[in-house]
Amino acid sequence: MKPIAIAIMSALLFSGLSAQEMKPIKLNAPDKSKGLNIMKALELRASYREFADTPLSLQELSDLLWAANGINRPEKSGRTAPSAMNAQDVDIYVLTSEGAYFYDFKQHTLNPVAAGDHRNLVAGRQVSVAAAPVILIMVSDLARFRGEDENQKMKTACIDVGTVSQNIALFCSGTGLVTVPRMGMDQEGLRKVLQLKESQRLILNNPVGHRK
Repeated sequence: MKPIAIAIMSALLFSGLSAQEMKPIKLNAPDKSKGLNIMKALELRASYREFADTPLSLQELSDLLWAANGINRPEKSGRTAPSAMNAQDVDIYVLTSEGAYFYDFKQHTLNPVAAGDHRNLVAGRQVSVAAAPVILIMVSDLARFRGEDENQKMKTACIDVGTVSQNIALFCSGTGLVTVPRMGMDQEGLRKVLQLKESQRLILNNPVGHRK
């Protein structure tokens, strides 16, 4: 399928949906042959806060999420990003102009959480961030760690989330997309929208799009 046709299909997927009409989006199998070699991707890695209004294609979104924290060793559910004690504590939520989704890495599927454009809850005063077609929000569930020391759990969670964020950055630099890791976001507002549990912590977000 031609890139333009893919972009149109992707735009249709994310348009005109109400809360009742939102349905799970089955992502494509990741294209593991695409992108630059790792050394070139590292050379080009940089942070960008300006995004073109071009939507991500379904294939780009599929590849992005798999690279971030998808399954790369199906025989033991191994992930592309490591986690302490293999807690697999990091969940990814996806904001688009039409709604909020949860990335089900086991099914490689986006499950709807809330309709509506909630990207401004991440952008805050950096209004250009709200223009990113996709914003990935990394959430750590501290309940997946053993022990009772919450401060230590938070330190470990930040390391795990940072690794996922770096996967996103390298994927973007290697495939012609742009991103920036950010801590700023409306914690209270997003907790309500994403329907987070008490044990889940909002830690980082990565807006992703094409370079403006």
